[in-house]
Amino acid sequence: MAPQTRHYRATARLLHWGMAILLIGLIIAGFIMVQNGLPQALQNQLFAMHKNIGLLVLVLVLLRLAYRMVNPAPPLPASISPVQRRIAAVSHASLYLLMIAMPVLGYVRVRAGGFPVESLDAWGVPALIAKSEPLAAAAKSAHYAGALLLTALVVLHVGAALYHALVLRDGVFARMATGGARR
Repeated sequence: MAPQTRHYRATARLLHWGMAILLIGLIIAGFIMVQNGLPQALQNQLFAMHKNIGLLVLVLVLLRLAYRMVNPAPPLPASISPVQRRIAAVSHASLYLLMIAMPVLGYVRVRAGGFPVESLDAWGVPALIAKSEPLAAAAKSAHYAGALLLTALVVLHVGAALYHALVLRDGVFARMATGGARR
């Protein structure tokens, strides 16, 4: 039997850090692109990038979940309290839920609003949603609320990771940052 590891495998780390970069970029671009006074060309580029990278994140999160089913997360150190374990489980589940919901809501908002999704249009993928201003408005509101919640969860996640790395120094951060150590 192979020794159990206390770290995430390279594939899991690559997916985590790659998605982290994409997700933080999407959050920043999302908040910038809706600001008044932006040059129209810049705003259009940000919207196109946001839509298409959002779809990439959806594909990656689905791949990540499939990978996680086959390769479960390593166990947390025994020093982690039951309350911290529960908070970690709920926050991770919420992050995954939002990483799926946000691209879906964005897609509904864009297609119901009658706008293109450049990558899907280039591949000839037909719109799955008919134009509907009420549906577009509802999806836009839900996407915005989700963006605020996702941003808060990302800040919480980063804060917890830094707390484990810099204050507790308990190896939790090292499991994802460098691969940690084998037992």
